[in-house]
Amino acid sequence: MDEPETPIEKHHFRRLRRSEHGGPPLGLFVLPHLVTTAGLFFGFYAIVQAFNGRPDQAARAIILAAVADAIDGRLARLTHSTSRFGLEYDSIADTVSFGVAPAMLAFSAGHLQVIGRTGWVLAFLFTACAALRLARFNVAPGRYRGRFEGLPSPAAAGMVATTVLFVGFLRKLGVELSVHEGFVAAGTAIVGLLMVTAIPYRNFKEIDLRHSYGTMVAMVFAIALVIVQWRVTLFVIFVAYCFSGPVEWLWRRRTGRVLERSEPKPQPAEHGGQT
Repeated sequence: MDEPETPIEKHHFRRLRRSEHGGPPLGLFVLPHLVTTAGLFFGFYAIVQAFNGRPDQAARAIILAAVADAIDGRLARLTHSTSRFGLEYDSIADTVSFGVAPAMLAFSAGHLQVIGRTGWVLAFLFTACAALRLARFNVAPGRYRGRFEGLPSPAAAGMVATTVLFVGFLRKLGVELSVHEGFVAAGTAIVGLLMVTAIPYRNFKEIDLRHSYGTMVAMVFAIALVIVQWRVTLFVIFVAYCFSGPVEWLWRRRTGRVLERSEPKPQPAEHGGQT
């Protein structure tokens, strides 16, 4: 087939080649990118709400961005529309949603402007660590099978967001919390630094719900708790996950157990995922 010359002919030629090679229809090819764009929107919306003094709205938007991030990669693999473009676009969107938005939320809700330069520098540290974490994931996903290297950026962002929601929940119950701004800044920085450590975190990609009755029961129980009191349950889940990496790492050092290393292979050009 001769190579087309006009833009319209090239467009139809690309669609024809995709169809001949068994590629997805154009609508399915674009769908994962639309979900990524939705996640980017939620991240931008979170920044706007943080500036407007609405921390609860900002925190909810960050959680929705994490949901979109969990969906887009799976959609791309399901529709066979993975691409290098999708991987790069996903990382850029995640930098906004899980790097900039949580830092701005922590800065605004934690009143870090009170401590001056220290406040915004430590908030920026979170953003920088998220960007580095995402870049490292694109180059080297992890050294160990079934593990992320460092705290995934959606989990770090979720830690900030659910903390804000949990504090708001306690205040609605009449529990007045007075947290020093320096403690908030230090906590934000520590969560950020966990993203760039070499501490392995479970990725849960190898869980088989079809053949593990106990895991299925645990999942149903967790979903029930989220439905009953989602602010508290999500906060507990993110705290447990953030601590799980260092706790398991220390336990392995004491017991001498080692993790199974993943097989060396080229980085697939996939459309994102848990990063």
